[in-house]
Amino acid sequence: MASILDEYEDSLSRSAVLQPGCPSVGIPHSGYVNAQLEKEVPIFTKQRIDFTPSERITSLVVSCNQLCMSLGKDTLLRIDLGKANEPNHMELGRKDDAKVHKMFLDHTGFHLLIALSSTEVLYVNRNGQKVRLLARWKGQLVESVGWNKAQGTESSTGPILVGTAQGHIFEAELSASEGGLFGPAPDLYFRPLYVLNEEGGPAPVCSLEAERGPDGRIFVIATTRQRLFQFIGRAAEGTETQGFLGLFAAYTDHPPPFREFPSSLGYSELAFYTPKLRSAPRAFAWMMGDGVLYGALDNGRPDSLLSEERVWEYPEGVGPGASPPLAIVLTQFHFLLLLADRVEAVCTLTGQVVLRDHFLEKFGPLKHMVKDSSTGHLWAYTERAVFRYHVQREARDVWRTYLDMNRFDLAKEYCRERPDCLDTVLAREAEFCFNQRRYLESARCYALTQSYFEEIALKFLEARQEDALVEFLQRKLASLKPAERTQATLLTTWLTELYLSRLGALQGDPEALNLYWETRERFRAFLSSPRHKEWLFASRASIHELLASHGDTEHMVYFAVIMQDYERVVAYHCQHEAYEEALAVLARHRDPQLFYKFSPILIRHIPRQLVDAWIEMGSRLDARQLIPALVNYSQGGEAQQVSQAIRYMEFCVNVLGETEQAIHNYLLSLYARGQPASLLAYLEHAGASPHRVHYDLKYALRLCAEHGHHRACVHVYKVLELYEEAVDLALQIEWERGREEERETHRLVASHTTSTRTRDRTATEVDVDLAKQCADLPEEDEELRKKLWLKIARHVVQEEEDVQTAMACLASCPLLKIEDVLPFFPDFVTIDHFKEAICSSLKAYNHHIQELQREMEEATASAQRIRRDLQELRGRYGTVEPQDKCATCDFPLLNRPFYLFLCGHMFHADCLLQAVRPGLPAYKQARLEELQRKLGAAPPPTKGSARAKEAEGGAAAGGPSREQLKADLDELVAAECVYCGELMIRSIDRPFIDPQRYEEEHLSWL
Repeated sequence: MASILDEYEDSLSRSAVLQPGCPSVGIPHSGYVNAQLEKEVPIFTKQRIDFTPSERITSLVVSCNQLCMSLGKDTLLRIDLGKANEPNHMELGRKDDAKVHKMFLDHTGFHLLIALSSTEVLYVNRNGQKVRLLARWKGQLVESVGWNKAQGTESSTGPILVGTAQGHIFEAELSASEGGLFGPAPDLYFRPLYVLNEEGGPAPVCSLEAERGPDGRIFVIATTRQRLFQFIGRAAEGTETQGFLGLFAAYTDHPPPFREFPSSLGYSELAFYTPKLRSAPRAFAWMMGDGVLYGALDNGRPDSLLSEERVWEYPEGVGPGASPPLAIVLTQFHFLLLLADRVEAVCTLTGQVVLRDHFLEKFGPLKHMVKDSSTGHLWAYTERAVFRYHVQREARDVWRTYLDMNRFDLAKEYCRERPDCLDTVLAREAEFCFNQRRYLESARCYALTQSYFEEIALKFLEARQEDALVEFLQRKLASLKPAERTQATLLTTWLTELYLSRLGALQGDPEALNLYWETRERFRAFLSSPRHKEWLFASRASIHELLASHGDTEHMVYFAVIMQDYERVVAYHCQHEAYEEALAVLARHRDPQLFYKFSPILIRHIPRQLVDAWIEMGSRLDARQLIPALVNYSQGGEAQQVSQAIRYMEFCVNVLGETEQAIHNYLLSLYARGQPASLLAYLEHAGASPHRVHYDLKYALRLCAEHGHHRACVHVYKVLELYEEAVDLALQIEWERGREEERETHRLVASHTTSTRTRDRTATEVDVDLAKQCADLPEEDEELRKKLWLKIARHVVQEEEDVQTAMACLASCPLLKIEDVLPFFPDFVTIDHFKEAICSSLKAYNHHIQELQREMEEATASAQRIRRDLQELRGRYGTVEPQDKCATCDFPLLNRPFYLFLCGHMFHADCLLQAVRPGLPAYKQARLEELQRKLGAAPPPTKGSARAKEAEGGAAAGGPSREQLKADLDELVAAECVYCGELMIRSIDRPFIDPQRYEEEHLSWL
């Protein structure tokens, strides 16, 4: 572990980090309180690794959480940072004085190359413990390696690029397979591709990076001391390995494009920033003599991979003539320069130094610095110590930099999760747009800030920018929360007032007609906006008052329609006597409550159209709610008024199938007043059952009687089953063969004398047929039918004095006899009129007597047959064999008393009793128990005739005898076979297990 003194020294070095001044706590102009509760952690935090090398560190590389370092000249230390307590030491096996020049570790952390100062290269695989010499590489001092990130795997590197100190670029491929003594070498091939030159000739290849674009193109960037070369092309078609040979062959005749700078450090280094492992790099930084060339990488450009290039000069005291940088590492927004005694971090956006971290002299001079792209950690080392930098929230203050550069979009992107910073950016952007006279953009930004509402509104008012003010208010309204109702009411009324004032000012100006229509459309868009609908609905009363105060009836109706305040729209049309437009609104929106409210008004002016709308609404309307409107309308008594009411009521009854009594009663009243001809048809169609009609029978009877519709009254009497009243009334009705309309016309046109004669003539002509129909209705009550027919016969004989009609009545009703009708005839009637009726009656009596004689003979013969069958049954018997068994218990039958049935089934007496008992009704079970109890209490049969007679005599005196009890028991138990009789049929739906014992039976099976 590091000592307490070391930790103190590390804290002193961390205090050298340059941090921007923290703002003081207060209430800023934006409305946010910027209170910093904890000390903010620096972006770059250095940590010394608790490691003391046994020898001096000569080289160190890190990739994919794998750390490799060379100690001295012959030791290699490999550490899996996930298992730091399990280091792996390897000996390089070198006996000469060769030293480690550089080490290169691929992006997977599996392939390690060790370049020696003796122009030899060693290869070590992560899964192996053997150091292998690359024979084909001998004679080349390797300065850089461009790994193949697209094709590299754990077992193979794929085609890679190798840069040497002599300026040569080679292509090679390594394999981790070990085939024994005669196995293949790890270096599959090693061939030259290109030579990089500067003005003096070939120059060392300081850095190599190879990338493959999404379209299949290959990009290679190679650097020397003063130049940066770009190779762009595609791999040679048909090659199996998809190497780099075709790419470099295209530059045989002409050199590749390059950037050159005059100064030189004697070396250079290229660093890429890759956001995620195995993703495309986003930026580059090239450390050379004139500074750091920084820019973005865009593989979509056809001619160059580099874009947005800029050169950041070295900070003061850094450079070729002073303290030259030794290494460079690139992060998202910084590049870190390694000097001999410190590390300096420079912001890539501003070029300012944000970190100057000095190292203590006791650790020795810094050697190199590398980055692990998989974790983002930075590693720096001296000969005696290793340090690690953690990068934490690097983008925390980038928004402030972009804000100072007026690049507001990027500033907002990097502070999207920090509302206080985002509010500051929006406020600055709004102020910037306002100063640039881009007022609408300024209003949109101000609406997203927490700046004081009154100040912003006054700012736009002072600048006389009403359009920008409207935009600001609308966006503020859209951002309100549901609980902020007061603010919503204020904003909606203010916006409405602004629009109405603007429209009023433009309406009378013919030159501003286009502007008027544009403002009008914007106002309507505001009123109909879904985002503002909730707030407009909550403030609709205030808005209607504003519209009314400005006299803008057009927008008043428009707003009411949008708010679905159709009641206000319909009321407006009715006030202006636009009844058809009001009905159109009702029909379009189909609101039943509005129909109920405005129907009393509309039916007075457009009854036919309103009834059509009612019919179109169908079952959505409750006809009971419309009856008051119809009653008020039809009180005038005009035919048109009554006809429209009848039309809708008929629709309700016939089409909708309404069964409400109020509707049917009202329809009856309309028929009685306006269409008497339809009254009887309606009653007959309703049926003759009092339980199936939907109108009030008593109300219908009173209504028909008041209006003199006697035939309808007869029908109601029939439905009420008051048949005597129906016959009496039918015998009082004049003979109405024609239609009632013709009769009314005849009464009005005919003269008084003619009418009198007609009444005298028809007063004796009643509707006997109607009375006959009523008399036949009580089919089950023959006495009543006979009484009704006698009434008809008496009326025909005594009132009409028509013997032929009386005889016809006698023939129509079989219940009437000639002797029933004779008392009604007067004494002077001769027998000739009744001769045929009397003869027919005598023949009927004679036929009836013969029928009775035949039935008596058949009854006598049937009684004789029954006696004969009884005699035969007394002599019938059955045979029981000794091996016969009981059908229930399957035990021998003759062991106990038994029963033998005609069907062949045999049962023990007690078995039959147990089988029959569950199927008997409760009262029979009680009777069975009583018989068993009495039979058990009865004395047993005794021998001897004298004593038997005494027992029988005693039983007769005190109760039934034992034989009688046994006979009663047999009649109850053995009346039928339990398997063949009705008892078995009745038990077919009985469950196999008694429900009361089901749970017990169920548990017994578990």
